[in-house]
Amino acid sequence: MSERFDLIVRGGEVVNHAGRGRADVGIRDGRIAAIGDLGQASAGEVFDAAGLTVLPGVIDTHVHFREPGLEWKEDIETGSRAAVLGGVTAVFEMPNTEPTTTGAEAFVDKIARAAGRAHCDHAFFVGATGQNARSLGDLERLPGCSGVKVFMGSSTGSLLVADDLDLREVLQHGRRRVAVHSEDECCLVQGRSRVRLGDWTSHPFARAAACAIRGTERLLALAAETGRRVHVLHVTTAEEMQLLGRHKDLVTCEVTPQHLTLCAPDAYEQLHGRAQMNPPIRDIRHQAGLWRGLAEGVVDTLGSDHAPHTLEEKAKAYPASPSGMPGVQTLVPVMLTHVAEGRLTLERFIDLTSAGPQRVFNIAGKGRLAVGWDADLTIVDLKARRTIRNADQASRVGWTPFDGTEATGWPMATIIRGQVVMQDGEVTAPSRGQPIRFLETLGGEA
Repeated sequence: MSERFDLIVRGGEVVNHAGRGRADVGIRDGRIAAIGDLGQASAGEVFDAAGLTVLPGVIDTHVHFREPGLEWKEDIETGSRAAVLGGVTAVFEMPNTEPTTTGAEAFVDKIARAAGRAHCDHAFFVGATGQNARSLGDLERLPGCSGVKVFMGSSTGSLLVADDLDLREVLQHGRRRVAVHSEDECCLVQGRSRVRLGDWTSHPFARAAACAIRGTERLLALAAETGRRVHVLHVTTAEEMQLLGRHKDLVTCEVTPQHLTLCAPDAYEQLHGRAQMNPPIRDIRHQAGLWRGLAEGVVDTLGSDHAPHTLEEKAKAYPASPSGMPGVQTLVPVMLTHVAEGRLTLERFIDLTSAGPQRVFNIAGKGRLAVGWDADLTIVDLKARRTIRNADQASRVGWTPFDGTEATGWPMATIIRGQVVMQDGEVTAPSRGQPIRFLETLGGEA
């Protein structure tokens, strides 16, 4: 009698821990049950992956879905729709909403909002403040919590932990890895004098590289003092990359597709406010430093920092224009284009978007295309050439900084826990997302 599965992904090139090769993937009860030649097996559903490449599900550990309070920019439904259309199977959402996610009540509200509306699996960060530091050890153990997020420098929203006294207090409470927006606030305040009104090319001078470097130096010193693991988000400078490479015992880090792809001053001259984000898009020297950090293995994760604002908001004269840009739907095609053009291997892309997030955040059951793990798959056509267009973006704001870019490599299907939720640009099984589980809180959630 032949073996039977709920779903067989048949005939694709599977890329995983064993290398690359043609194989079938058998899925049962939401998990991978077999990998190999399953030609004699049967299934309730068969996905024909011939000519396609089957990857571990892409995890984007840095998105802002703006709900509650800012739903005119984005909400959990539209943001997660963009995610699955982009081949992303799971996201970590940030706490700078209105109200901010700094207590149990606000956190549980977010989990409830996602139930029956989120298209991908999800977790939410708790925001740190000088006032809630002593409760962070309990908050980080809430079911569906991806950990604590710290803003050392002011950005979108009101969350800020600016001085060493408060930051030390935050790092002393809790055990899980802390994600950090690392810019020095005093340096940012001083940089306001370098703002040129209406001139977006002044943004990387107003938020100078020195601000990011100083913030990361302070963070590393306090991480060493307290023994707390930290994860530096959206690294933008060559100097930080060198610094982080010397402190991998406690510190991991992230880069974004935007900082790897867009470059100052050209991006500001062409895109104006749409190129504005924090920390800024910087010049070619810093971009080269980020790529060097990728090549040397310093970088652990790739995050989109999906942070949408409306085109009307972005058109305001600098510095009234807000910082942030959409990115969750374009992460996969932008980075696969770098793969196609030889700047990145496909294996390194997988490490940054599945194995890396699992390793850094201790995700339970995700991040590996292997028997026994969640059946989260991102299925791509590495040869497909498509143009990224504003008109195709599911984000409520309806634009992307990569509009008009010709991509090589495209997400063709998104499978989450054995369910085909996106195929050929259409959401086929909506609202199936569930909270992500973490090894450090299994069996011990608050």
